[in-house]
Amino acid sequence: MVMLNRKDIESLGFLSIGENLQISDRASFYGTERISLGSNVRIDDFCVLAAGIGGIFIGDYVHVAVGATLIGAGKITLSDFSGLSSRVSIYSSSDDYSGGAMTNPTIPAEYTNVKHADVLLGRHVIVGSGSVILPGITLEDGVAVGALSLVQRDCNSFGIYAGNPARRISERKRDLLEVELRMKASKVN
Repeated sequence: MVMLNRKDIESLGFLSIGENLQISDRASFYGTERISLGSNVRIDDFCVLAAGIGGIFIGDYVHVAVGATLIGAGKITLSDFSGLSSRVSIYSSSDDYSGGAMTNPTIPAEYTNVKHADVLLGRHVIVGSGSVILPGITLEDGVAVGALSLVQRDCNSFGIYAGNPARRISERKRDLLEVELRMKASKVN
């Protein structure tokens, strides 16, 4: 994987960028003026980040793995220490599949009924490979989503969710919060 250098990242025109970025030269970005990247962010090959009106906001220490997609007009937020495994898809917009309107981006907006809603992933959220997160969803701090899950409802903090549709199957340990504090303390000294 070839990573872009700082100058190349700056030339893409992001809204803001932090330090220590690892961005693959094979990732694709649309609406970069609405994408904000924190520090210690890694975005791997074949990811697509397409920021609509709401933008995409990525915090510190965030990993977006190979082939992940973030797309839509609503705001998408990946908070500090969150991570997306390969082929995760996050949508902040979705067509109306009921048949009550036409679908796809080639149709004029007045003939569609696209839903736009913000998506928020809290701190320490991890989403397993191949999972899909639909518009309007909040994954509270510490949520873990198992591979191949469809998240169509909000997920409460420190729960482990899996399935289609995703449901809470277990509790997640909070030990990682102490590990975060140790990491931060070690950087001060």
